[in-house]
Amino acid sequence: MSFFISQIPALIVSVPLFCAPLCTISNHKFFSWLIALLATFFCFVCSIFLFFNIHENMVISYAMGQWLAPWGIEFRIDKLNSFLILIVSFFALYACFFGLRSLKNDIEESKISLFWTSYLLCITGLLGVLITGDAFNIFVFLEISSLATYIIIGLGRDKKALYASFQYLILGTMGATFIVIAIGLLYVTTGTLNLFDLSFRVKNIVDNPALITAIAFLFVGISLKAAIFPLHTWLPNAYSYSPNVTTIFLSATATKVAIYLFFRFGYDIFGPSDIISTLSIGKIIIFLSLLAILFGSIAAYKQSNIKKMFAYSSVAQIGFITLGIGLMNSSALTGSISYMFAHALTKGTIFVLIATLIFSLKDIDIKSISGLVKTQPLIAFLFLISLLSLIGFPGTVGFISKWYLILGALQYKNILVIVIVAISSLLTIAYVWKISKLIFLSEPIKQNFNIPITMKFSCILGSVLIITFGIFPGFLINNANEISSILMSR
Repeated sequence: MSFFISQIPALIVSVPLFCAPLCTISNHKFFSWLIALLATFFCFVCSIFLFFNIHENMVISYAMGQWLAPWGIEFRIDKLNSFLILIVSFFALYACFFGLRSLKNDIEESKISLFWTSYLLCITGLLGVLITGDAFNIFVFLEISSLATYIIIGLGRDKKALYASFQYLILGTMGATFIVIAIGLLYVTTGTLNLFDLSFRVKNIVDNPALITAIAFLFVGISLKAAIFPLHTWLPNAYSYSPNVTTIFLSATATKVAIYLFFRFGYDIFGPSDIISTLSIGKIIIFLSLLAILFGSIAAYKQSNIKKMFAYSSVAQIGFITLGIGLMNSSALTGSISYMFAHALTKGTIFVLIATLIFSLKDIDIKSISGLVKTQPLIAFLFLISLLSLIGFPGTVGFISKWYLILGALQYKNILVIVIVAISSLLTIAYVWKISKLIFLSEPIKQNFNIPITMKFSCILGSVLIITFGIFPGFLINNANEISSILMSR
């Protein structure tokens, strides 16, 4: 048993990788889903073990083939990536469970096995990015997840899904190219690809043009992957026209994994040197984050497609997360880290609720939810909980993260940042009110609902977790505080 436990860092990536072809081999919609469900459940259990084991050992290092770092490939787990591995693995399981009934409506039955194969490959890539301690393997795992993502977006019945997939392919390829060039420049400059080793070598390099170029390429490449304004254009279509399982999973995980790279490179690797402050990277991130918050909120308010409304909302919410990174103080970082969790949970639940309604109504126009409180009071109430969390209402998980971001903005002592955060909150309330008014104050347009019990359970679970982490925020805040303290110390 102890040998099995010691192999968990490798198993959490290899199990979904090896289970992926089994879905295609089975070529059966139920068995392929069951294989995906068991694989994601295994990853979630492993992520729990890794997360709580970090409390005792702070860092877990796994040498592939027993070739020790920096010469061999290392999987390295610390407090930051163990937290995100937990998020990714949970929402992989959550979306997979929901997809049993939902996927039948979203894609052709003959392609369901292919979907679950690609889904597991996407999970493999995202978990690999988080767990690897090798810069080049970050690129490799990013490409595995990206190639799989193009498929799980493009399999949607809507013809626009293919366009969304192609758009993401073009921009994703550009982002990957920038990242691999940056990694090459880092290797030429330092002579290593191991992230831990890289952090020691970089701090002794001053005014090196290759290093500055590498940082610039990394910034652009990661921004494309994270959908940071103005490089966000792939995200609204990808969320709006892909199968609902894809939307749920990507909204909760994909951009968070890309943002993780900002933490890893910005604080861990380049943090010990003065190069980040010299290049004013923090101010650039703050500027782009504020633009994202305003643009995303305004664009969300104007949408009539309910999935696209919350897709643009995600652009704004990503802006809040990166704002905390740019402010570079402990409160803001705590807010940014907790916001990743809060946004994943809130937006994942919102898209589960939307997918549940689409399953019954076969409509994604915003007016289709009119009078929902009279036809489906439970779903309407759960929707309200998610919307309150989105605006940061006290008692929901969204309040905790926004509170710390506001503290970070006050600590930064820039009135413009505080004003724009306040304005954006009002804009969020505006489009949330637009939805709430239709749900609670309008007459029903659609009457026929047929919601499977598995979908209702998913809706209830997400909403319960939103309230639970809002009323009892200790777990979230304690871990976010601990991670921010570690990052700031570097």
